[in-house]
Amino acid sequence: MQAPARHMATLAKRYLTIRAHTCALVTQLSDADATVQSMPDASPAKWHLAHTTWFFETFLLDGEPFDPAYNYLFNSYYVGAGDRHARDKRGLLTRPSLKEILSYRTHVDRQIINQMDSLNPELLTLGLHHEQQHQELLLTDILHLFAQNPLQPAACPDGPNAPTETSPKGWQDYLGGKVLIGHAGDDFAFDCETPQHPVWLEPFALSTALVTQGDYQNFIQDGGYTTPTLWLSDGWDWVQQNAMSSPLYQTDTLMTLQGPQPIAPDAPVRHLSFFEADAYARWAGHRLPTEFEWEHAANSKAIPGLFNSLWQWTSSAFLPYPGFTPNPGAVGEYNGKFMNGLRVLRGGSFATPDNHIRATYRNFFAPDKRWQFTGLRLAKDL
Repeated sequence: MQAPARHMATLAKRYLTIRAHTCALVTQLSDADATVQSMPDASPAKWHLAHTTWFFETFLLDGEPFDPAYNYLFNSYYVGAGDRHARDKRGLLTRPSLKEILSYRTHVDRQIINQMDSLNPELLTLGLHHEQQHQELLLTDILHLFAQNPLQPAACPDGPNAPTETSPKGWQDYLGGKVLIGHAGDDFAFDCETPQHPVWLEPFALSTALVTQGDYQNFIQDGGYTTPTLWLSDGWDWVQQNAMSSPLYQTDTLMTLQGPQPIAPDAPVRHLSFFEADAYARWAGHRLPTEFEWEHAANSKAIPGLFNSLWQWTSSAFLPYPGFTPNPGAVGEYNGKFMNGLRVLRGGSFATPDNHIRATYRNFFAPDKRWQFTGLRLAKDL
């Protein structure tokens, strides 16, 4: 059933706003900046711009594609949509140019607006949240790229800015018991946030503050990276194999979107892997929260500032909720097929759009990844 015209008009306005924001993130990038890939986990800015456009063109539009070759170049992992260029070779796509990719975006935007009244509103909304995910990924990937440059240029001088301090330190107690976890209702959520289901929680406490850079420096100085008993087995192997001794981008300064910045002891420590977060929690005599504890705390609203500071590692594996069913078709590959070997993060970061995050949102990455805006919050049993 087609949505009312007023709803589609609202979606059209939101579509143009989100798409324009993505382009605004790359206005200071050269074609070379937007082409280079600094590691296999990161994608070039040009690829992000094209892939999000490909998503709308492929899953929403009727008619001839802008360029048939783009389906191969800019498909990410949708097997149902056809073959695709290797992920670790995206930085070799010197053609098409950044200018051509921006023209592609303009063309698809025009087609989306022209066909708005006939589009599937649920699929369009999914595409908008998909683009907002890539807005943050674009920033983290550009930061990683610029951190490899000896000049350490500022990737985004005008923001967004990371938090300079965290909430006052303390603990918030929760009685636990039977709680409802997951999304319910008509507003948007990714399929992996559903269905809502009951979970039993034992009494616990959650730290009111994120772990700070000063806190984490104490862990380092106390031999945190040289004490194997603090680490999971895979984590210790990761430390040894990669000679780890500090969070990513941290030396005498911290590389940020605004370029190198002084270490701020009261600011939340960031760019941690799950392995590092887990080892710190063990060193501190506490633990990481489960994703269910975190969501229950977020719903209770007893702790201000749980959201939009840094993504917070939980101890939970990214697994399906009871009764989970992926969406039909190629878009069903969005989340479900990644439920293996990954850890859940909650809360969003300073680079996450405000209207994109919610209490039930489940982000997920492999436990060794730390180029995202990740931090940690401690939990303990009561």
